[in-house]
Amino acid sequence: MQTHHSTPQGQIAIREHWLAQVQEAAIDPALPIIDPHHHLWDRNAERYLLDDLLRDTGSGHDIRATVFVQCAAMYRADGPEAERSLGETEFVNGIAAVSASGAHGPMRACAGIIGFVDLTLGDQVAPLLEAHQATAGRRFRGIRNRTAWHPSAEIRSNLIGPPPGPLEDPRFVQGARHLAGHGLVLDIWAYQTQLRHVAALARALPELTVVVNHCGGPLGAGPYAGRRMEGFVEWRQEVLALAALPNTVMKLGGLAMGVGGYDFHLRERPPTSMDLADAWRPVIEPLIEAFGAERCMFESNFPVDKGMCGYAVLWNAFKRLAHGAGAAETRALFSGTALRVYRLADAPGCAGLLSI
Repeated sequence: MQTHHSTPQGQIAIREHWLAQVQEAAIDPALPIIDPHHHLWDRNAERYLLDDLLRDTGSGHDIRATVFVQCAAMYRADGPEAERSLGETEFVNGIAAVSASGAHGPMRACAGIIGFVDLTLGDQVAPLLEAHQATAGRRFRGIRNRTAWHPSAEIRSNLIGPPPGPLEDPRFVQGARHLAGHGLVLDIWAYQTQLRHVAALARALPELTVVVNHCGGPLGAGPYAGRRMEGFVEWRQEVLALAALPNTVMKLGGLAMGVGGYDFHLRERPPTSMDLADAWRPVIEPLIEAFGAERCMFESNFPVDKGMCGYAVLWNAFKRLAHGAGAAETRALFSGTALRVYRLADAPGCAGLLSI
């Protein structure tokens, strides 16, 4: 449901003055972090570019590198439809090159790039994947399509709504089959009601690493509003089935979107890290238990999640949720899994990440 704190695209509007009410010093500020999921864009009245990202990543935590995930930014205005998303890869690779120069500090923004190629094109995706790799080289690490779909109009999280059914389309599996051969992974954003299709895809392509975004999309809006516990039982069954598949990896985050049903953005003051940790523990802890730290990675999903919380507060919440984990598990959750899955140490300017 739209609120007066939502943008026309259904995302929760960012209010810097509201977020400024809660400031926290970083917990364990020396812990190295790779943020494996954020976006960049400049569209309509919304802007989140390198300087905006640097303000957030520079807010107290030791963010060493980030991974950009497709969001339909800077597509080419003309040319073949299937090639227009190359504009996004060109744009982000340029941002990454600026960051890799060191002119803006040691953090390496967009060390990994997850781009867009329409996988329902089937075998036609091969030359398109090669074009993206030629554009971004060793930074190009995978593909994500617009797949999060629900019949309820109140459940929407994409700027451009996808058609129903892309995950079930046999051509999607055919296209995804090319990714592993190109050394790429598949990121998937799907709601809990679609996870059985994600599992079927992962079973059909055991050689492909499937990175499930945003905790597997637990729902708390639309028909799930006020039914959190009922929906939680359904979600848990689906994510446990996914966890049984060794080629799946889970991103822990994305819970500050409207579809999750949390209402922090409607409160007079933004949440503290303790507020977030308490609210999200029933989701995060079962995922770490099911997948194991070596197959989990915390993510910011900024600027989307910035509508509900600040960057420093968000990572403090994650550190609270990981409290009690051993050193190896903590490293995996905050940097190691992302470093391995996206092969970030191979990216230009990122050799030092091997020392994390």
